[in-house]
Amino acid sequence: MAIGKILRRSLSAERRSNSTGSTDVPKGHLAVYVGENEYKQRFVIPISYLNDPSFQELLNQAEEEFGFSHPMGGLTIPCSEDIFMDLISCLGRV
Repeated sequence: MAIGKILRRSLSAERRSNSTGSTDVPKGHLAVYVGENEYKQRFVIPISYLNDPSFQELLNQAEEEFGFSHPMGGLTIPCSEDIFMDLISCLGRV
């Protein structure tokens, strides 16, 4: 499954970053990079968001745009920060 490959690669990149002490991602969370231009904003989200169909659509867009090579070293989502913030605020209310 393509989404599974994205997630595994992203999680392994996070583990490498955590082992060097360069990022702080709590257990049960995932760091993602969001943005449509070269300047991406980093968000730390609960892994449970990955089950939501709307979030899975963003993952499909990420796969189409980046394949399995994410320029930020972690999962990169190609959408505006405003759209992403709206989505995660809705998911946070569930």
